[in-house]
Amino acid sequence: MWLLLILFLPVVRGSPALMAVSDAVSGPVRGSLTVQCRYEPGWETYNKWWCQGAELKSCRILVQTDGSEREARGDRVSIKDNQKLRVFTVTMEELRWNNADTYWCGIERYGPDLGVKVKVTIDPVTEQCHYSPGWETFMKSWCPDADLDTCTIFVETTGSEFKVNILSINKKKHTFSMITLGE
Repeated sequence: MWLLLILFLPVVRGSPALMAVSDAVSGPVRGSLTVQCRYEPGWETYNKWWCQGAELKSCRILVQTDGSEREARGDRVSIKDNQKLRVFTVTMEELRWNNADTYWCGIERYGPDLGVKVKVTIDPVTEQCHYSPGWETFMKSWCPDADLDTCTIFVETTGSEFKVNILSINKKKHTFSMITLGE
């Protein structure tokens, strides 16, 4: 009986083999965010991964290490393991609204992989455009692309001190502001 209790005790009292520094992170639209996941000694040379999905068993791996400290890259995401500090860092770049989801830090092993859940949210960004005096009565438009010939205009308006949902024009301050809520 005592032997069974001693073998079971570390599982109950022990710290988890893998943990995220934060279980929820956020970043701005078109910006980036970083997640750090720490692990216990003994897991240094195992493959580490980052996956997206509500359930660990069915999540889609976006990027994975090869058991070394070399950085691995995927589509707008990278992962790098620091085996001396026993922490791997995931960076998501060029964030989009559809990046808001449940993700998992994981370690590949024989049997079920280790995984810890991280909730990712995307924050709106306020964009403000300044214009010179004399342009107060001209149409203002918002286009999220640098190429004006091919972009899709989100908002067009004229006037001053005008507010509609996420758009604001201030004639006195010569500003045109919009909160970016989507792509």
